[in-house]
Amino acid sequence: MPAADRDIDELLRDLVPQVVGALVRRYGRFEECEDAVQDALLDAIVQWREDGVPENPVGWLTRVAHRRLVDRGRSDLARRRREAAVAAMVRAEEPTEDAPGDLPRPDRDDSLVLLFLCCHPSLSPPSQLALTLRACGGLTTSQIARAFLVPEATMAQRISRAKQRVRGDGAKFELPPAAELPERLGVVLHVLYLIFNEGSTSTAGEDLHQVELSSEAIRLTRLLRRSLPGMPEVAALLALMLLTDARRPARTDDAGDLIPLAEQDRTRWDAAAIDEGLALTAEALSGGSSGPYQLQAAIAAVHAEAPSAEETDWRQIVLLYRLLERASPNPVVTLNHAVAAAMADGPQAGLDLLRPLDEDERMAGHHRLHAVRAHLLEMAGDHSRARESYREAARRTASEPERRFLESQADRLAEGRD
Repeated sequence: MPAADRDIDELLRDLVPQVVGALVRRYGRFEECEDAVQDALLDAIVQWREDGVPENPVGWLTRVAHRRLVDRGRSDLARRRREAAVAAMVRAEEPTEDAPGDLPRPDRDDSLVLLFLCCHPSLSPPSQLALTLRACGGLTTSQIARAFLVPEATMAQRISRAKQRVRGDGAKFELPPAAELPERLGVVLHVLYLIFNEGSTSTAGEDLHQVELSSEAIRLTRLLRRSLPGMPEVAALLALMLLTDARRPARTDDAGDLIPLAEQDRTRWDAAAIDEGLALTAEALSGGSSGPYQLQAAIAAVHAEAPSAEETDWRQIVLLYRLLERASPNPVVTLNHAVAAAMADGPQAGLDLLRPLDEDERMAGHHRLHAVRAHLLEMAGDHSRARESYREAARRTASEPERRFLESQADRLAEGRD
């Protein structure tokens, strides 16, 4: 994609939540407003690439979305003879050129409210992800469907049901009350974290990364931090994303094959992203609290500052994982704790931590449990069982780069290579 086209796409994504938020605040019709903005985005992509970006891009986008909304209202009116109230809304909202009321107020940005609406707790996690990427990120249904490897029709139905659910539950376009804010913010952070993780290490498909998803998660988390300054967990999540994404250039070779952390050329890590991530981690930890994202950012910071895997402060990482297991116990944390424990205290320490996960139905059939066990068995010198575990992990993953890597490890052990 030419640089100018990429700039336009990035600008449009920055504007999407602001324009959707302005329309929803004015008309209160989330589903129709979001569809109208999607139509306006398509118009903008075509016209801006041909004629250049207008002087007031947010005003242009809002006016076109407004017209699309009115057109949709008229169409519905003609087809179904809508109720008088809807007709009155259409007549009242006839578009006028440069009408001040059509533009988002410069002193109000509803992007944060929109983000909370898309992550409403009444929605399922897949619906929260899809709706956030569409309404806040400006991705098309086709792009989101490709990212999650589902047919476009399936994703369209998911998004449509999510919008209907938002309307049916009477969700208000406003920030949650102060008493509910911490819990609702936790849901928003979790949705952004899931989007980033899927982009950073895709669970299925031909590519290890989906940069579109990880970049969008970082952009939305930056937006959230600007709107909610002084929230340590928000700064920590952004730090975690930046420190993790900094390794991306070194995580695959030219063929797209996976390179494990210990073998990565760390000079290829993104130094600017690491510097920003380390500064954000220090900021997030300065408050003295220890939320899950603060602890994960601290772990990522230790990795980022280590010259090599051998010179990593694994004991500090083990300590941080112990704190994380208390703050947010889950099998993935235990799995990562096991790897760190093996590096700090030998493979048996890690294998002991894995044992309870065999009884955890969330993890027992997951390829990562078999992959980690294989790695630790190899460290312990049990190459026969390690090879079997690599094979089992390869059979269970839906990611082609991970499958190729796991099979190569099994083949290496079978051939007696180091």
